[in-house]
Parts: sequence; structure tokens; C-alpha cells
Amino acid sequence: MRGGRWRRVASQIGRSVTVWAVSTVTMLVLAGILPDFQLQSADGDSATHIAMTAALGAGAFGLLSALAWPLLVRLLLLVPALVLGLLVFFLNGSLLIVALRLVPSGDSEAAPETAVIVAAVMSAVASATGAALAVRDDDAYRRRLYRLADRRRRALPPGPSSPGTVFIQLDGVGHDILLDAVGKDLMPTVARWLGNGGTGAADGAGATHRLTPWRTDWSSQTGASQLGILHGSNYDVPAFRWYEKAAREVMVCNRPTNAAELQRRAIDRTGEGGLLTADGASRGNLFSGGADEQALVLSIATKRRSRENRSRSGYFAYFSDPANAVRTALSFTAEVGREIGQSTRARARKVRPRVSRGGLYPLVRAFATVVERDVVVAAVMGDMLAGRTAVYADLVAYDEVAHHSGPRGRDTEKVLERLDRALALIENVAEHAPRPYRIVVLSDHGQSPGETFRARYGLGLGDLVRAGCGLPVPRRARRTHSGAEARAAVRAALRRPVEDGGEQHRPSRRRSEPIVLASGNLGLISFPNVPHRMTKEEIDARHPALLTTLANHPGVGFLLVRSEEHSGVVLGAYGAEIPLDQLDDKSGPLEAFGPGAADAVRRTHSFPNAADIMVNSAFDEADGEVLAFEEQIGSHGGLGGAQGKPFLLSPLVFSAPAGDGEDLVGAEQVHRVLRRWLREADGPQVPLDVEPQERAA
Repeated sequence: MRGGRWRRVASQIGRSVTVWAVSTVTMLVLAGILPDFQLQSADGDSATHIAMTAALGAGAFGLLSALAWPLLVRLLLLVPALVLGLLVFFLNGSLLIVALRLVPSGDSEAAPETAVIVAAVMSAVASATGAALAVRDDDAYRRRLYRLADRRRRALPPGPSSPGTVFIQLDGVGHDILLDAVGKDLMPTVARWLGNGGTGAADGAGATHRLTPWRTDWSSQTGASQLGILHGSNYDVPAFRWYEKAAREVMVCNRPTNAAELQRRAIDRTGEGGLLTADGASRGNLFSGGADEQALVLSIATKRRSRENRSRSGYFAYFSDPANAVRTALSFTAEVGREIGQSTRARARKVRPRVSRGGLYPLVRAFATVVERDVVVAAVMGDMLAGRTAVYADLVAYDEVAHHSGPRGRDTEKVLERLDRALALIENVAEHAPRPYRIVVLSDHGQSPGETFRARYGLGLGDLVRAGCGLPVPRRARRTHSGAEARAAVRAALRRPVEDGGEQHRPSRRRSEPIVLASGNLGLISFPNVPHRMTKEEIDARHPALLTTLANHPGVGFLLVRSEEHSGVVLGAYGAEIPLDQLDDKSGPLEAFGPGAADAVRRTHSFPNAADIMVNSAFDEADGEVLAFEEQIGSHGGLGGAQGKPFLLSPLVFSAPAGDGEDLVGAEQVHRVLRRWLREADGPQVPLDVEPQERAA
């Protein structure tokens, strides 16, 4: 026993000496390369003196990084995440300057900008060396993982023996996309969980998980799905954007103030705090789920950061190691270059369909695929090592890239590979956690391919509505910008208000003009000067050509409007008009949209804030394509194709999500399944007999 302890001590000393030696060599090399960084006096020194200076400087820098760095990050926890990420480099450079001043010779010096570069390189090299030396040493690897956890974990009592549960949401990854990725060997971790062949069967050789598809509501987007999953109710969330006549306000799911309001409404409706109320953590989500520990959660982005709502195990765990910021910065730069190269090739080859990928998009993509992923995964690792009972995290990388590159292709395949590596890392960390963990992977929706409505027909939905109303159509029509979650995450991290996506999403000064909003291939048309939801008869009396123009357009699949005679009707081409109580999936305008479409439409019709006219784009069954009303070639938000078929990948130790022959329908039902699994794992005791109460239509 004592011999093993001494061997571990000797091994640790050996690794420390090796890292010190490599850092010394790195400092010598950088001194020889960089003109503003020197380790000798102006008169020149011997090689031995220079080497000794480098060794002392490297040692002092290492000690300062280990001792002073955690304190500095604690002092800066209230700084926005991206700002802290930038400050890391300047603080790291400052530590190097201090370290050089501590060297007895006093001959070492570096210009401030050079010190930043030297410190970044040395941190990265030291971190890589330490990781390489520890890769075969389980004890060292465990200690390295524990440093990512909240420092308060050491003061906590031993963790419970009951399993914890980690929910990882792969935003926008559809069921079929996941199976294709497994079949192409892009996601070996998921393939191993599913057993041989990755068919999703529970009896696959060596399978530990089962794969279950589920069906979204009509609003197949993160706001509605995640609100339902985390808080048990997505009632009255008809789309990603909608106009509320009572408040005269456009609601946007990824606007922090609106996200907070939607969360409040869900809590009021269910009478519960959410899925994560008991010892939970929420990472990278739109909503908190009732968790005490939160990082990159949009619904709290407008709150003043304080001890109660800051994420110590999120930002602190990640930035407490300056090498993390260095690695993330390098990966961020590489991802920006990758996006520029991929978009340039797409333009050169005249790939169709295609949307604009210029401006700030390369930076937004890099944030989603690198920064957000790194911080969220590090936070999840910290939560597991702290022994928390339930963790829910959203990784938005695939969704962001698929919007601009399409759901299938080389761009998105690379993202799926990196997401699988993140799952493997989380699985590895679970082996070192103080309690066993069960890992559930799920998605909130899929994505359907297809060109934009504007690209196909030369005008947007707003232009078509204005024409149907007899209003002038601008020669240069405005575009509907993408409402992707990553843009909101970037602005929330910078503490900047999240924009609602363009001028046409704000009520016009002329209140007689319609407000036209887009949510993927779902369009919403509202007349702000009418205080109630208009009926078909009222719309026809005011704008006789509008409904006919929309219903007969080849890019429109169907319309939903109120009716004085039948409560509500679905309109289609060639005069099709079907009352909701006679609507089914097997005939009429909804036939192409598959099972469950009629029920989804009827449910949305019951929402108080459903638009005067709900418009779903056409759907090509053969190609699975829709026509987005936003600038996206991979879209979601309405009915049609893969966007409505996400997945639920769960350990076999949990009960089956649904009974034999039963479909898993709607985010609220997924919430009930997850609550049941937490109960089975002896986790948060959320009452199962309380169902969300549906308001009267």
C-alpha cells in the first residue's frame, strides 16, 4: 500500500519535471523566433545562463498559472463568457511578464503583445504534454478530470449510490440522419451503444441503448420542443415567432425576455418548476428546466448575474485552465477557415440550393461548433464529477451548420463526428464520477432539406401576402433572416439583446398592414388592427383575393383559419375547404404530410395566439423537401419530412418510452417519459399523476 503511494508520488514528480523541461525548451525556441522576446541581456550571456533563465521563467510561469489563475477567474465570473474568453489571453500574458520579472537575472523581457503569444503557446504545449503523459495513467487521468469540477465538490459528502442521469440534446439531428451517420461509421460511440449494425433494435449484439423515433408538434422547432421537454407544457407556442394581439408584441423564442416569459407561463400552467428542479443542471438551453445550476441558458440571459444564477461549474471549470481557452481559440480559428473554404467551394461549383454564408456567419458557426460545445461539455463533465442528479445540455452545432449547408453532406458529417467524440468524452468521464450515470441522447426536431420559397418563386411569403391584399410589393423585397439558436447564444454570451430577425417582424406603423412572420416552412399572418383572431369570412370581406391567392400558390401546402361555421377550416388548392372536425391524414391537403398531421393542426388551432392565417409550405414526398420562408436550405418549424421526426436514444435499463404499437407524440409526452426515467433512477420525485391542463379552445 505504502509502496503504491510512493510510486504515484514519483510518477507525479516525473510528469511535472517533464512538463517543466518541455516548457523550458518551448520558451527557448520562442525566444529564438520572436524578436520582441529575449532571455539574455543586451551584452549577451552564455548558453548555460540563458537555459537557466528559461528554466526559472518556465517554472515561475507554471506556478503562477497554478496558484493565481483560479483566483483571477473567480474574480471575473460575472464577466460575459466571450469577454472572459478574450481576457484569458491578456491575463495569461500578464502572468508571463510577472514570471519573467521574478527571474533573478532580471535580463528577460517581452513586449506585451508578444507575451500574449508566448503564454498561449506555452500553456497549450504544457497542457498537451501533461495529457500525453497521463493518457495511460488512470489515476492521473482521474485527477485531471476532477480539476474540471467545481472546487466546492471536495467539501461535499460522498455522492449517493443511486444513478444520475445526463440528457444530451443534439439539436436538429433527425432520427434518419442519426441512423445514416451510424451506418457510415461517423458516430462509433452511438453505434456501439446500439449494438451491431446500429439498426436501433434493443436486441442488437452488445446493445446498451434503444433508439426510438418521436413526432413533434406542428411547431417543430427548439422553442416549442425544449419548453415541452423541460417544463412539461408548450401550450400556446404556435411557432418560433408569432404576434400576440393582446400585448401588441412579436414573441421570439430565442429572445431572452420572451424565453423567460414562456418559461413562466409553462410553470404557471403545470404548477411545477421543471424536469431539473431537484439537484439539476441546465447547460446551453433556451430554458432552465428549474435547475439551480445554469450555464448559457437564454431565459436567464437578461438577469443580473449573481451568486445565485452564475455557473461556477460551467465558466469557472472551463476557463480555470488557460490551456482550454488556447485550444478553443485555435479550434475556433480553424473552424472559421473551414467554413470559408467550404462556402467558397460551394459557390465555385454552383451548388444548388444555396444561401448566403458570408458576413458574420463564419464566426457564428465557429461559436456554435467550437465555443458553445467546449463550454457546455466541460460544464456537463463538472456536473457529473460533482455528482449532480440530473443534467440536461443542448449542443447546437449540427443545427447551425445544417441550416446553411443542408442536413446531409460533408459539412454536417464532420459536425456529427465531433459530436460523437463529445459523447465519448462524457461517457469516459462517467467512469470517474462519484456515482453511476445513465446517458440519454435525444433531439428536439429534425431538419428537412429544400430551397427557399424566395429562391424558387422570386418573392417571399410577405410579398405574396401584400400582393393578395392589393398592397404594393417592394421591388427589392426584404429577406427573412435565419432564426437559428446559435445566433441567440452568441448575443446572450455577449449580453446583447437578441434581434427578432429583421424589419418585417416588427409591427408596421400602418396597423392596417399584415404582419408576416416565418418559422422555417411555417408562415404566420396576423392583422394587428383587429383585436381578435379573424375568421375566414372576415378575411374574405376585407381582402377577397388573399386566401385564394395563398391556397392556390404551388409553394403553399395548406392554410389554417378560423371559421364562423365550423370553428376552423383547412384550405388547399382548387378550392379545398375541410372543417377541422372532418380533417384526417388520409385525404385532402394534409395527405402528403403523414400521420398525426391532422391532430397537430387541431391542437395548434386551440391556441389563443394562433395567427389569423397559418401557412404551411408545400412538401415533396418523393424528395422529402419543403420550402423555407427563411434563408435556410435545411429548415424546421412546420410539417413535412424529417423535421418532424427526432429521436430518443435511451439506456435499456430504463423502461420503454412507449408501449408496443404506440407512437411517442409531442414534446409534452417526451417530458413525461423523462420524468418517469428519473423516478426509475431514484432521482427527482416529480409527481407523475399531474398532467398539464389544456385550455379550452
